[in-house]
Amino acid sequence: MIKVSHFKQNGFTLIEVLIGLIILAIGILAVAGMQITSIIGTSFSNNLSQASVVAQDRIEFLKGLPLNDAQLNDGTYNDGPIILPNGTFNRTYTSTRDVNFNFATIVYTVTWLEKGVSHSVSFRTIKGR
Repeated sequence: MIKVSHFKQNGFTLIEVLIGLIILAIGILAVAGMQITSIIGTSFSNNLSQASVVAQDRIEFLKGLPLNDAQLNDGTYNDGPIILPNGTFNRTYTSTRDVNFNFATIVYTVTWLEKGVSHSVSFRTIKGR
């Protein structure tokens, strides 16, 4: 005599597998979105760092000039663009001296375009005698 035993079949139904795949796909899409945001943030941070280095370098140069130098006369000056691997950075500065020529206030600004949006960083210092 042959005995037939019934095995309980455990497993996943097709609907359970599909729901699991949908949840996995949503999670993967969220991670992909975060990667894009991270790349954009890294690009902006890199450009901000480059602009800060350019501005700091030039403001240190201007601070090293004598107070009566023509580059520190009152006015706004275009220092011209600088082309770096990340793009073109435009440089301007404003110098304002007090009436007694004891000090000059210098504001150095670097601007750049990123994805059609203008960004800038400015440094301000006071140069005394």
